[in-house]
Amino acid sequence: MTRVTVFNENYHEVIRPEVRKIYNKGIHGTIAEFLQCDDTEVKTVTLYDDNGKMHPDCGITNALLQDTDVIIWWGHCHHEKVSDEVVDMIHNNILCGMGAIFLHSAHHSKLFKKLMGTTCNLNWRDGEKERLWNINPSHPIMQGIGDYIDIPEEEMYGERFQIPKPDDILMLGTYSSHEVFRSACVWQRVYGKIFYFQPGHETYPIYHMEEIQRIIKNAVNWAKPLYRERELICPDFPKIEL
Repeated sequence: MTRVTVFNENYHEVIRPEVRKIYNKGIHGTIAEFLQCDDTEVKTVTLYDDNGKMHPDCGITNALLQDTDVIIWWGHCHHEKVSDEVVDMIHNNILCGMGAIFLHSAHHSKLFKKLMGTTCNLNWRDGEKERLWNINPSHPIMQGIGDYIDIPEEEMYGERFQIPKPDDILMLGTYSSHEVFRSACVWQRVYGKIFYFQPGHETYPIYHMEEIQRIIKNAVNWAKPLYRERELICPDFPKIEL
C-alpha cells in the first residue's frame, strides 16, 4: 500500500466560483480521486478550510508524515502563510526518504525553495496553448506517455528557471510565442526523491486530463521510498574489527 498526502492551499476554490466550477472538490480532492485505488491510500490537507478559515499548520503533523510515503504539494499565492515549523518538519521527512511531488506554482513554496536552495524564479504570462515534449521516454515517470502532450490553455512558464541543475529533465514545455521551460524535473536529496511538474494552473481543467493524471500516478510510484530513516543523525560510530 502506497500512502499519499495531498496538500492544497484551497484558497482559490473558496473565493473564486469559476475555480470551484472546474474543481468542485478542490484541486486536492480531484488529485486524491484519481490517485485513490486498491494499492494507494490518499489523505488531503489544506491551508484553508471550505469556509475560508486558515490553519497555518495545515493539519500536518509529524505522525501524519511518518505515515506518508509521498507528499504532493500545490500552492500559489499564500506560500508564506505555511508555518516555518511545518516546512522544517516536511523537509526533514523528505531527507529521510519520503517522496515529494511539487505541482505548478509550488515552485515558489517555502518547502521547494528550501530543498533547492535557490530563488526558483521564472518568467510567466497569462494563458496560451502549451505543448509538453517527452524528452526522456525511458524514465519511469514517462511510461505510457507519447511523444508530446498538448494542453489547450495553460499559464506560460518560461526560462530562465532559477533552480539547481536537475538530476534529470523529463519534459520540455513550448509555447506559441516560442518560450521554452523545463516542465518536468527530478532530484534526490539524501534519501528523498523529488519531482517538479509544471502544468496545473487553477483556472484550467488540467488535472482532469488523462495524460497528466498518468504522469502524476507514475511519479507517485517512482517517488515512494525504497529506504527510509527515522531521523538523520551524525553518530560517533564504533570501530568494527575484521
